[in-house]
Amino acid sequence: MTVAAGWIDTHTHLYTEEFDEDREEVLARAAQAGVTHLFMPNIDDTTVSRMLQLCETHKGCYPMMGLHPTSVDAHWRERLSVVRGWLEAEAARFVGIGEVGMDLYWDQTFRDAQMQVLDEQVQWALEYRLPLIVHCREAWPELLEVLAPYRDKGLTGIFHSYTGGWPAEQLLAYDGFMLGINGVVTFKKSTLPDDLKTVPLSRVVLETDSPYLAPVPHRGKRNESAYIGKVADRLAVLYGVPSEEVAIQTTANALKVFMKVSGSF
Repeated sequence: MTVAAGWIDTHTHLYTEEFDEDREEVLARAAQAGVTHLFMPNIDDTTVSRMLQLCETHKGCYPMMGLHPTSVDAHWRERLSVVRGWLEAEAARFVGIGEVGMDLYWDQTFRDAQMQVLDEQVQWALEYRLPLIVHCREAWPELLEVLAPYRDKGLTGIFHSYTGGWPAEQLLAYDGFMLGINGVVTFKKSTLPDDLKTVPLSRVVLETDSPYLAPVPHRGKRNESAYIGKVADRLAVLYGVPSEEVAIQTTANALKVFMKVSGSF
């Protein structure tokens, strides 16, 4: 596989404890595989320091700031305030607002709070002119309800981990957004390949979501950025183009989203 543009992993959590034993080796493997840029969305108030420490010591690592929907709990106001404080104090360091969104897969107790938290973070994206990195699981109606008033406000971002099952055209209607595609596209029973038939390659970016969602043949194991080529290879087959073209196009797509760091590419 020849890759002129290199790979950009637009969504990875290499700062989490799953990589504590071999993080440097994981980063080395990513570089060897041709991964040139790693975009790291925050999870919540407990993960900021680890994320920033990693990005301070490694070139090509870009941090984001946000509160993940599964971290919205009884103390969500305080947790959101901490995250907001980091954003205000270190705004120049962050390249996106994320990971934000809605997740009602495990629990719907804080459904309304999740919607309120998402709405506030959408406003941050507009205030700081940063892309929004959106997570959604079993909550598309709620998520789109929150986003609807902002559709024509110039938002940009990524619908992270698009796995199909929800009409892509409703997401593509947000002109400034890309769909983040990861290892799910390689799964044997995934419906995503069919859903992508209506999605042009010009609206797709690559991601791993590591340590989660490892592509075949690594499914079920810890994911890492070095595996992103497996996702790209599957997309090359689906779109009928060389892997190099996938690299070039998805890099260009990522640049459209992460304008703040485009000069480093």
